[in-house]
Amino acid sequence: MSNNLATQLREGTKKAHTMAENVGFVRCFLRGVVEKKSYRKLVGNFYFIYCAMEEELEKHKDHPIVSKIYFPELNRKQSLEEDLAFYYGPNWRDEIVLSKGGQKYVDRIREISATQPELLVGHSYTRYLGDLSGGQILKTISQRAMNLNGSDGVAFYEFPTIEDEKAFKNNYRASLGEAPVDDATADAIVEEANDAFGINMELFQELEGNLVKAIGTMLFNTLTGGRRRGSTELATEG
Repeated sequence: MSNNLATQLREGTKKAHTMAENVGFVRCFLRGVVEKKSYRKLVGNFYFIYCAMEEELEKHKDHPIVSKIYFPELNRKQSLEEDLAFYYGPNWRDEIVLSKGGQKYVDRIREISATQPELLVGHSYTRYLGDLSGGQILKTISQRAMNLNGSDGVAFYEFPTIEDEKAFKNNYRASLGEAPVDDATADAIVEEANDAFGINMELFQELEGNLVKAIGTMLFNTLTGGRRRGSTELATEG
């Protein structure tokens, strides 16, 4: 039996986490510079990605390892649909397009579900614990940057069925620690989580072109020209 998988994931993804946090699009976001057209494209990609991940997690909800992190209350599909309706209007399904990086992400999720479903744990950990950890801060940044009111356009960051997010994360980690994994499987899950960070970086980098045009090259270089101390954790545990 392996050591606690939650601890291994936290320690084993620190470098990838830092790299993802330092992509230009993310650094601008954390500084309150959010361009609506770029952001809604990201939300569109997330819709396809989360739909794929949640479909595959449900498919394997009785798997001895996947079952440990199968929490339907984390599902983001409905909240993303609400946000897309806000940004694109009622015909949003005809408007959103899966980018090259987004397609790569979806394809990877489908592939491992069919061949090594236990690796889905790496994607669940990377996405959902990040959403819970930085969600409220990112929600506030989005509201201020895009002049949003209430839940308009930020439903993605809200978990109405989770009363205590800190307690929920602790429960998630404890359940993950009970997963029946050997060392080789744990290493493979950590590697998959790192790959997930890498694909996320590609998604963000795809959006930088539009962002540079929107805010100007000089401002973009200023905003991304040095890591801010104490910057918000974007995609893993807080």
